[in-house]
Amino acid sequence: MKRILSLLSVLLLVGFLAACAGESSGNGDGGDSEAITLYSPETPDLTKELAQKYEELYDQTVNVQYAGTNVLVNQMMAEKGNPQADVWYGGGGILPFETAVDKGIIAPFIPESAEDWEVVENGVKMKHQDGYYVGTEIFVLGFAYNTELVSEEEAPKTWEDLLDPKWKGKIQFSNPAASGTATLMVLSYMMQHGEEEGWEYFKALAEQANSIPDSGSAPTKGVAMGEAHIAVGFDFMAYEHQAKGETVDFVVPDKTPILVNPASLVEGGPNPEGGKKFMEFMLSEDAQQILANWYHIPINPEVESKTPLNLDTLKENAVDLDIDWVNENFDRIRSEWQNNIN
Repeated sequence: MKRILSLLSVLLLVGFLAACAGESSGNGDGGDSEAITLYSPETPDLTKELAQKYEELYDQTVNVQYAGTNVLVNQMMAEKGNPQADVWYGGGGILPFETAVDKGIIAPFIPESAEDWEVVENGVKMKHQDGYYVGTEIFVLGFAYNTELVSEEEAPKTWEDLLDPKWKGKIQFSNPAASGTATLMVLSYMMQHGEEEGWEYFKALAEQANSIPDSGSAPTKGVAMGEAHIAVGFDFMAYEHQAKGETVDFVVPDKTPILVNPASLVEGGPNPEGGKKFMEFMLSEDAQQILANWYHIPINPEVESKTPLNLDTLKENAVDLDIDWVNENFDRIRSEWQNNIN
């Protein structure tokens, strides 16, 4: 009996120590065994593939939560007292990340492979000046067109070309009050031309549209389905449809937003070390090849773009974005669109 009681005591002690060790591993220090939580608005199958590759390489679980950019930002704001994510990847470019800095939901961290990058290279802001985000790929805002309905010669080449009467009722672009893609379009135009001329332009552009959906990818899909001749969207959206054999091509307009799509460490996340490791992975050849396979323009020079576009060919088209102006006017312009256009 004494021997049995002694054995039970040992087992209880071992169980207690194991429980203590389990509590220790989940205290936010981010050991390799602790899962990483990734928030991303990017294509779910793409983020799933990135997560699976990371898990394969590092034997560490990555839990992906997908939602729209605005939804995720609001969720991170609500979770500030108890953050649930470690990394935020993607949001249609840098604008949501720029505005997130003052919201206190992201933390400074630059992967070692990007430490020597200039903040701005070839007219494109590659990382935040204080390290709050780093670019993972290049996005280009431009025009998708249906090649059965529009020839390469007649496809619009400038933003003003979209107002040609021949495109009336044949254009789609997303709703800037809901879509980061379209917000970028509006802010960029107003930075170049002023708000008065900008509102006149977008009132005229809205008259040209047969649909203004909330989703940033919906207009390009509409072009692929023949529901529109022209769509405003990002380059990879058009090239994804093209790769599926659909009659879609893409035009890079003269003077258009060309910007990185970033990743950032979430402030106070439960696994900061895991989050940093995942951000390092995002710039690796393994992750960059996955992005390239999805027709995103890789930022790692060792990985070749699968589209005709790369940073060298695009630098002449890049428009200078006044980020301070964006931060000051982002929410106001979105609200005014809702009042002035919708």
